[in-house]
Amino acid sequence: MSGPVRVVVVGGGVGGLTTAALLARGGAHVTLLERHERVGGRAGTWEVDGFRFDTGPSWWFMPEVMEHTFALLGRRLSDELDLVPLDPAYRLFPEPGTEPAVEPFDVTADRDANAARFEALEPGAGDAMRRFVDEASDAYRVALDHFLYTTFERPDRALSADVLRRGGALARLLTQSLADKVAGTVQHPVLRQVLSYHAVFLGSSPYRVPALYSLMTHLDLAAGVSYPRGGVYRLVEALEKAAVEEGVDVRTGADVVAIDVEDAPRSLRHPRRTGRARGVHLADGTFVPADVVVSGADRHHTETALLDARHADLPDAAWGARGPGISALLVMAGVRGELPELRHHSLFFTRDWPANFEAILGTGRSTPADGLRVPDVASVYVSRTTATDPTAAPPGHENVFLLVPFPADASIGARPGELDAHADRFLDQVGAWAGVPDLRSRVVVRRVVGPADFARDLHAWRGTALGMEHTLRQSAMFRPGVSSRHVPNLLHVGGGTMPGVGVPMVLIGAELVAKRLLGETSARPLPAPLRPGYLAAALPRGLWSDVAADRG
Repeated sequence: MSGPVRVVVVGGGVGGLTTAALLARGGAHVTLLERHERVGGRAGTWEVDGFRFDTGPSWWFMPEVMEHTFALLGRRLSDELDLVPLDPAYRLFPEPGTEPAVEPFDVTADRDANAARFEALEPGAGDAMRRFVDEASDAYRVALDHFLYTTFERPDRALSADVLRRGGALARLLTQSLADKVAGTVQHPVLRQVLSYHAVFLGSSPYRVPALYSLMTHLDLAAGVSYPRGGVYRLVEALEKAAVEEGVDVRTGADVVAIDVEDAPRSLRHPRRTGRARGVHLADGTFVPADVVVSGADRHHTETALLDARHADLPDAAWGARGPGISALLVMAGVRGELPELRHHSLFFTRDWPANFEAILGTGRSTPADGLRVPDVASVYVSRTTATDPTAAPPGHENVFLLVPFPADASIGARPGELDAHADRFLDQVGAWAGVPDLRSRVVVRRVVGPADFARDLHAWRGTALGMEHTLRQSAMFRPGVSSRHVPNLLHVGGGTMPGVGVPMVLIGAELVAKRLLGETSARPLPAPLRPGYLAAALPRGLWSDVAADRG
């Protein structure tokens, strides 16, 4: 068969768009199939009556990862997005009545000011915070240099002399929880929250993620926080533009209902192989042929709904021991009048954090399928992008986005009015804590999203908001890989695949797909920019070589 290798990418989220662009640049003929009428997946946007909201990610993390992705495509991130540094990074609202009493305070871009704030709340905590952040920055660099950019096809490639020298420290970071590490650093409950809230962005809690994820403290207390003017959806638009310019055929309204796999025998090279992907079937009866299929759909949905069980790496029975992490209640509210009490980012922390996390995730490291509940009082993340970008709301108004961590339970929100009642309660909570008691009465437009919506609209496993949580058993080499063991020319990208959840991790995951096709097993990022047609240089051990051989 002549002509370029045909790749079908299922799903137009951040991972799907990036994978499509990278593989098209490599010389593949790429078709991207998105179920909805607009690309973006979890990173969506909602515009109504002059208001604009990001409906998913809203916190800009790991800028060097973003820059590298665009560099691979021969582009500069600064040409695509206008990034605005945020100072303060966020405002923290402890629950009223917290003992000892703490007034709301800002975390700023000034490290000395932050250390002084820590010191004022607890003698000695300023220096302890500095040491913690220095260690976090070091762990962040080790993760980028040795672990995040590897497919773990060759785990030994990550074991450099530098990693071996740090063996004892890394072992402690992996065997200790983040909460325990923080507890050994500061005693004040609010300061502990400042150093460990990032676990929520990993779909988990400080009591369940390894202490290695203290590295995320580097992202706000050392690297600083930025915002892409116009919203995070501008990143999606930039990725879609890059994909189209690289030659990707982007088709929206294309609902993939099955991955077509023909039986294939095992071989020395593929001892677990059961089949070979030959394309995908759409809901309208269309068949789209492919030599390689990359699924950016929810991993559970891909394994249990799009694949026949005999070809799945993770059939239904394999999911009982896995944890979906948190879901969320999202409230997008257009508010009349100004809200100077809120920063661009604001964090509202409950007094009883362990009980809050137990309600939404369960006790300890277990992951029960039931027994979880919506907490009465919750920690809440609030974004007010009009603090930085007034164009996100009409004159005289503000946009407010609430994210309340919820249990991953797809039944929550299935009953009429259920989510609205929760939204009312948490808008009132935010208003009371921030000193805006009339907040809810000033809302002029509102949209509420919950676990049932994630399950319906994104096929999200158990209605999770982010993807599989980052416990030790679901991180790094223990996370489901980018390659199918049973269908070698089927690959995966997204929050249910290594390296993990969040926009930067998913961008790296797209690069891991390219590395797997190339047969590149190093722990280093690919060199940028990628040469157009680079996949033709795939190593003999690469999947690209297999595909070329299969095509004859």
